[in-house]
Amino acid sequence: MPIDAEALLRYEIPDVRQRLTARDAVLYALSVGLGQDPLDARQLDFVDHHRALRALPFMAVVLGHPGFWLADPRTGVDAVRLVHGEQGITVHRPFPIGGEIVGRTRVTGLVDKGPGRGALLYVEKRVTDAANDALLAVATATVFLRGDGGFGGVKGPVRPPHPMPATAPDHVVDLPTRPEQALLYRLNGDDNPLHADPAVAEAAGFPRPILHGLCTLGVVGHALLRTLGGYDPARFQALDLRFSAPVFPGETIRTEIWDNGAFQARVVGRDVLVASHGRAVFKAAGAA
Repeated sequence: MPIDAEALLRYEIPDVRQRLTARDAVLYALSVGLGQDPLDARQLDFVDHHRALRALPFMAVVLGHPGFWLADPRTGVDAVRLVHGEQGITVHRPFPIGGEIVGRTRVTGLVDKGPGRGALLYVEKRVTDAANDALLAVATATVFLRGDGGFGGVKGPVRPPHPMPATAPDHVVDLPTRPEQALLYRLNGDDNPLHADPAVAEAAGFPRPILHGLCTLGVVGHALLRTLGGYDPARFQALDLRFSAPVFPGETIRTEIWDNGAFQARVVGRDVLVASHGRAVFKAAGAA
């Protein structure tokens, strides 16, 4: 049965109020792979709660997270076959560890790619400080509804990807993932069973559960923060990327980075591009 475009565009996603604790910040950092190098003391600022803890800026994707709301039958989408297509993050202020935040998520657009070609669902989440309503971050996502094209909806506009340099990357960073990493990442509130249940993964066309796209983003973000930001989260401003293929837990992700902020990532063992058309923006060291 075709989805009801108007109903999906009007679907109300409840606001999520959340107290951000040190435990939340550490869990997120561990779930995207920080702390695996016991000799890299810079990573301890994100995973050792006995220090002056710092939150990773990419944590914006899980703050005030509304859960797997697309599994609600009222959305009308094929929740088994959907995948994360694109993600953007813009951070305006540091996240208040020990304070409360509010996540407000809404559908902002829907594009019909045609019968058998799926649909693109655009979603935006604004994260604010509950104490003063100051905007902390904006996270935008494109969800590829693989089983829902051909409902007679609009054909555009489709957001163009960021261009990639024709030269070789200036930096290459290899970071491993762990076999159980998807199960750990789920504790951030992203409960899609595609990342845990082999039967659901098989029904979706995958040989085994895949890593969350947003976990892949966190691993890639770690590489970017290390290379372009000197492990200083205050220097991070924005990031956009397109997910081009899934990562299986346990694979190593190679992030290829250009000094102008362009990046892409691939899994080393299969040499498959998993994130493309990336763009990251960092302040210069010492900039206000």
